[in-house]
Amino acid sequence: MPVNIKELSKKEDRLTGGHRLCAGCGASIAVRQILLAIDKPVVVANATGCLEVATTIYPYTAWKTPWIHSAFENAASTISGVEAAYQSLKRQGKITEDIAFLAFGGDGGTYDIGFQALSGAMERNHKILYICYDNEAYMNTGIQRSSATPPAAWTTTTPVGKVRAGKLGRKKDITASIAEQGAVYVAQASISNFRDLIEKVRKAVSMNGATFINVLSPCPRGWRTDTSETVNIARLAVETCFWPLYEVENGKWKINYIPRQKLPITEYLKPQGRFAHLFRPENVQLLEEIQKEVDAKWELLQKKAQLFQ
Repeated sequence: MPVNIKELSKKEDRLTGGHRLCAGCGASIAVRQILLAIDKPVVVANATGCLEVATTIYPYTAWKTPWIHSAFENAASTISGVEAAYQSLKRQGKITEDIAFLAFGGDGGTYDIGFQALSGAMERNHKILYICYDNEAYMNTGIQRSSATPPAAWTTTTPVGKVRAGKLGRKKDITASIAEQGAVYVAQASISNFRDLIEKVRKAVSMNGATFINVLSPCPRGWRTDTSETVNIARLAVETCFWPLYEVENGKWKINYIPRQKLPITEYLKPQGRFAHLFRPENVQLLEEIQKEVDAKWELLQKKAQLFQ
């Protein structure tokens, strides 16, 4: 069903304003879009992180949904337990209402600490939607690197100096990893394309099984960007194919957006202070290596999608 902007604008936000998330936070934009996409009642589990800490400072909450926080590493397990209890009550005839069960986690609580719980929830095929808001570092605790941090990025634990130029190694491709585990629906989305994100969320919550959506969520504080540029930077990630928009439904890969003119990766990196060192003469080779990796991954994704055309 096409996204009707007028209808969405009339809906009440399930994440209120007045929370303590930073100005320009990509996570809050993502959460608002995701919750607006769902028409049925929602239950939310939230891993420890920026989103959890800044929206539930006792005794206040920004959530207009049932909400539960347990620990950094087990949001997927928590929402699995809630969904299992719901299914039991439904079988007993004690509840008939159709409810969507969502978990939100940052890249630290998803790619790293929470990966085991997430993998287990996907394998058990609970009827849940797990959303990762990927801001590419442990932003809540001081901008430390995670396995989602891209190559050569500055963080407080991958500083730039004479020995090395930011993070060594690649960014983990968790979206493809979860897809290969056999989840019924997996997708990659961006706050810069809200229609695509909303459509993917609606599809995910309609599925009878475990689903996962990874949403790139720029962090002005950690990425060293202007707060007004959050959505534009997310758009540049898509236009350079650093963050392609695609989905995998029952094992079938599909690209949702192909740029008319694929931009060079430098267009995405330039506005971000965490990559400023890459534009020094001595780091030209690093830029070339990053471009080659982006191109190779984009080519591989296209080949996967072509298999199902």
